[in-house]
Amino acid sequence: MLGYYNYTVLLTYAGMLTSLGGILFASSGSMTKALLCLMISGFCDMFDGRVASTMERTKKEKSFGIQIDSLSDLICFGVFPAAIVHALAPNSMVTSCVCGLYVLCALIRLAYFNVEEAERQSQTDTPREAYLGLPVTTAALILPLVVLLSGIIHVSAATILPGVLLVMAVAFITPFRLRKPKLRGKLLMLLGGAVVLVLLLVRGAIR
Repeated sequence: MLGYYNYTVLLTYAGMLTSLGGILFASSGSMTKALLCLMISGFCDMFDGRVASTMERTKKEKSFGIQIDSLSDLICFGVFPAAIVHALAPNSMVTSCVCGLYVLCALIRLAYFNVEEAERQSQTDTPREAYLGLPVTTAALILPLVVLLSGIIHVSAATILPGVLLVMAVAFITPFRLRKPKLRGKLLMLLGGAVVLVLLLVRGAIR
């Protein structure tokens, strides 16, 4: 069978399949379940690299891991967030265009990252310390947080989210330096995400 099969890719695959389920939930109007799937996918992506680092891999296995991670990210944090926002305003041409631009910028960013990461790994074995531009994975926290805030201030999420997607799309391809979070930072993000998730469930997610 084509591909490489070991435990280092299991979280990546789990995140992708969870996002696929979330897209189906969003298309049927189950937004709370869709947002839950988005956050679970974010959790899987947050720790898949750490899991992969526990195994000694060949150069081809590492390259495969980079490619499969980015392909999964395009679904999880490119197509999936766009599907959520489009489901909230399906008849809006502006929203449709913003969603298309968002996915395109996510695609460009991920492809560029693959090229840069392959070149970086050919020169050094040290872990990456910073990103250029906003990582697409931040959608897993930003979108649920915006939905929560929209409910608190009593504004329709469908009104706010297209603008948020547009800002994120631009940030994906803007070359500013962003330090990569360490384990402590990831745990804080995980805690913040858990709080947002609980509040979304209590409030009913979409108002």
